[in-house]
Amino acid sequence: ISLAAASTDSWQIDPLCAAVRSATAAGITVVVAAGNYGKDANGNVVYGSIAAPGNDPSVITVGSLNTKGTADRGDDTVNAFSSRGPTRSSYLDGLGVRRSDNLLKPDLVAPGNAIIGAASTKAIASRPTWNDIATRHYSSLMQATNIAQAYGETQMYLSGTSIAAPAVSGAVALMLQANPGLTPALIKAMLQYSATAQSGAKLIDQGAGLLNVTGAVAMAKALRTDIAQGIAAGSIVAGTNLLAAGQSLPTPSTTYTPPKGKAVTTNWSRIVFVGG
Repeated sequence: ISLAAASTDSWQIDPLCAAVRSATAAGITVVVAAGNYGKDANGNVVYGSIAAPGNDPSVITVGSLNTKGTADRGDDTVNAFSSRGPTRSSYLDGLGVRRSDNLLKPDLVAPGNAIIGAASTKAIASRPTWNDIATRHYSSLMQATNIAQAYGETQMYLSGTSIAAPAVSGAVALMLQANPGLTPALIKAMLQYSATAQSGAKLIDQGAGLLNVTGAVAMAKALRTDIAQGIAAGSIVAGTNLLAAGQSLPTPSTTYTPPKGKAVTTNWSRIVFVGG
């Protein structure tokens, strides 16, 4: 979900939060952009800027990270514009005192700086007419991609938490493909557990850290595929072993060979490309 409403209402009563919470309760894993309010007009960091419905505890709230155009995670930084926690939405208690929710958000971060994506256009005489942002920043967002633009195939650079959230949604799809029995809460826990903590960033900047797709999918494959059904039936309760038969949780460091023959060592705190 790419929404960021400047709501002051607690997640307990905010209507957007109520909607995503209902979806989560129905078994839908909801991924939400944190918002792009992490700095003010003077460039100062703004804390407590997480927008609704990203302030709801049931969803996976995603901030934006700048990869600096490299595969090395050591130089990655959280984008200044990425909204930061804690959540400042609030409610009135029984004594009429306003209480802030103060939830730790975002839950994790993903690449969301200068990502190439589809450029919305319309055709006039079979020629593409650019959207407003692309028109105003044509050289930096369109030409800089070095892509031959044709109507129906136009692409542009995009930045924002709305660009980072789809990366996490894609990871969730891969996890559910590997194990369709996962629940939204379990998916969120595995994404956070396997995330890469970024040095120099606080919990309220990055949450658990940078998305680690390989680690999250490896964990998904190690678990039973009937978890959601078992919980619904009452056969899985607190303390039940969730590992699949003959499986164990991945060791802290595992290696596999993806396409193109490049070995990848996966550690629950980082990913390192090995051998070229």
